[in-house]
Amino acid sequence: MALETGVLLVNVGTPEDLSLRSVRRYLRAFLSDRRIIDRGGPLWWLMLNGLIIPRRAKKSRHAYSLIWNEERGESPLRTLTRAQAEKLRAAFSGEGGLVVDWAMRYGTPAIGEGIARLVARGCGRVLVFPLYPQYATATTESVVDEVNEALAALPSPPEVRIVPPYYDDPAYVGALAESIRRHRERLAWEPEVWVASFHGLPRAVIEAGDPYEVQCNITVTLLRTALGLDARTMPLAYQSRGRGGEWLSPELEPTLRRLAGEGVRDVAVICPGFAADCIETLEEVGLRAAGAFRQAGGRNFSLVPCLNDSPDAIALLRWQVAKALAQNE
Repeated sequence: MALETGVLLVNVGTPEDLSLRSVRRYLRAFLSDRRIIDRGGPLWWLMLNGLIIPRRAKKSRHAYSLIWNEERGESPLRTLTRAQAEKLRAAFSGEGGLVVDWAMRYGTPAIGEGIARLVARGCGRVLVFPLYPQYATATTESVVDEVNEALAALPSPPEVRIVPPYYDDPAYVGALAESIRRHRERLAWEPEVWVASFHGLPRAVIEAGDPYEVQCNITVTLLRTALGLDARTMPLAYQSRGRGGEWLSPELEPTLRRLAGEGVRDVAVICPGFAADCIETLEEVGLRAAGAFRQAGGRNFSLVPCLNDSPDAIALLRWQVAKALAQNE
C-alpha cells in the first residue's frame, strides 16, 4: 500500500499578536537559535533576556504595527503562508492530491506540530519545503535542525525529505521577471534602477563555506539576463544588517542614498530571497528604505511585492514539490 505524502511549507515565523509578550517570545526563540547567533551560557542568557530582548521588543512591536493585517489580527507573513498552503493544496487536488500544511520555524504553528498533524492524517512520508530560494545555514539548515528534533520526539517518525533551494531554477527566475514586468505596467512612472535586495549575513559565515552569497549573485545574474538589465540598472544589495563584525555588502540604504546622490530619482526594489512579504520587506524596505531614498533626494520609490500567493507563486511551489517528489521516487 502506497504511503500518503504530506507537504509542509515552512517560513521563518512571526509573533502571534502585537502584545509585547508575544513579540518577546518570538524574539527569544529566534535569537536563541545557535544557527542565528552562535552564543550560549549563563552570561549570554542574562544579556539576551535582560538587555537585548527588552530593547528590541518595543522597536519590533512598533515595526509590526505599521504593517499588521488588522482585518485578520495577524502579520502578513502568517496570512500569506497560510494562503500559499491552501492554494497549493487546491492545485494538487485534481491529481489525487497531497496533504499540504504549513508551519513556522519560530513561533506557531511549530514545525513539530505540523509534522505531527500530517502523521495523524496518515502521512508516512513528509516533504518539508523551506521557503528560502537561496540556501543559508541560518535559514534552510535551521529548519533541518528543527525537523530532526521533531522527528526524534515521535514514536514512529515518517520518512522525511527536504525540498532543495531553487535559486537558479528557470521557473523561479521567470516568475520574478514576470512580477517585475507586471509591476512596471502598474506604475505611472518608469524606474531608472531596480535594486535586488537580499537579507544580509555576517561575512564570517560566508568565509566558513556558506554558499548564500554565491547563490544570491547567481539569482540576480539570471534575473538581469531575463529582463535585459545590467549591474548598473539592477544592482544587488543586502538589508537587515546585524550588529558586530563585517556583514555582506553593499547595504541597501547606503546604496539607495548613493543612487539619489548620483541623480537617480526613480527606484524600485525587489526582494528575491523572500517567498512572502513580511516585516523585512514591507516595513524595512517599503517604509524605512523608501524614506531614506527620498530624504537623500530621490523622488519615486516602489517595492515590488514578493511572489506571495499569486498564481505564478503557486505554480512555482507546485513545480518544486513535483520535482522533489520525482527525484525521491
